[in-house]
Amino acid sequence: MRAVRALVVALALVLGGMLASCAAADGNAAGSSANPAAASSSQHGTGTDPASGLPLLAVADLPAQARATLALIDSGGPFPYSQDGSVFGNFEGNLPDQPRGYYTEYTVDTPGSVDRGARRIVAGSHHDYYYTDDHYASFGRINR
Repeated sequence: MRAVRALVVALALVLGGMLASCAAADGNAAGSSANPAAASSSQHGTGTDPASGLPLLAVADLPAQARATLALIDSGGPFPYSQDGSVFGNFEGNLPDQPRGYYTEYTVDTPGSVDRGARRIVAGSHHDYYYTDDHYASFGRINR
């Protein structure tokens, strides 16, 4: 099982590196951290989501690892951590109110971190996605 997990993590990192290379070739600094507290300046990322009041984040402005996690979510996994896909309770109340079970959470790898790190993507069952890089203290709505 550890070998499978290591293989999935390695695959996600390679995919993330390829995405970062593509973004760098486009002149985009997508490999840098996207602070959810500040709205993105890219097309489809500027402004505030009217439904949630959260800043809108363009996919291209997310770190490469977050884009790799979105790709894993889209494909249905496999996910590198057993907690990925588990119910996110929104106990902090930073996301729109929804019934329990509406949100699921996924780990966004943090290079150099010895554990899962603080970065997550939270997915709603109506294809709404949120990014946090500070372990749920703040979020941005991913504009997909």
